[in-house]
Amino acid sequence: MPELVFFSGTMDCGKSTLALQIEHNRSARGLQGMIFTRDDRAGEGKLSSRLGLVTDAVEAGAGFDLYAHVVAELSQGGKVDYVIVDEAQFLAPDQIDQLARIVDDLDLDVFAFGITTDFRTKLFPGSQRLIELADRIETLQVEAMCWCGARATHNARTVGGEMVVDGEQVVVGDVNRSPEEISYEVLCRRHHRRRMTAAGARAGALSPDVLPVGTA
Repeated sequence: MPELVFFSGTMDCGKSTLALQIEHNRSARGLQGMIFTRDDRAGEGKLSSRLGLVTDAVEAGAGFDLYAHVVAELSQGGKVDYVIVDEAQFLAPDQIDQLARIVDDLDLDVFAFGITTDFRTKLFPGSQRLIELADRIETLQVEAMCWCGARATHNARTVGGEMVVDGEQVVVGDVNRSPEEISYEVLCRRHHRRRMTAAGARAGALSPDVLPVGTA
């Protein structure tokens, strides 16, 4: 039976790499996929991995109807055997409903890849809807690591090297950018709560790690 599968994880855990691997494996067997993405780091209409791999994709911007696009392709004689969606957290809830309709009405597998929560630890609307509708949710097994060596579970936004917890939910950036830019870093829950990034840890390396007093 076709499924809507949500592959989730933090930044830097290999979501886009897995999306590209699924595309490679299926296309090598003669299957034809349709790839959608939104606000990829490589630019509009691209699905890219931090390993340097990149392929063309359809940019699913605000108001874009993914179901109608697939139906139009099929109606014009095109072949679509499966659908891949990267950066699915940026999609609107109604666009996630369209993915479910692709599975149910067109009998196609849909593989969606995305981050579950934002830099404030709040669910992205698209990810929330995927959790509500997906036939299966897969947590990626490649674990991103916090600077302390623990498993990274939270995404942090930094500006000038300092972690911020206010601002618009969607601001396109990437990990390992220069400190002057808006950047992102993956942290364990403890260091996300303490707002302690790798830069902050280096700056405080000579200070004793005292117990926090009077903090939530």
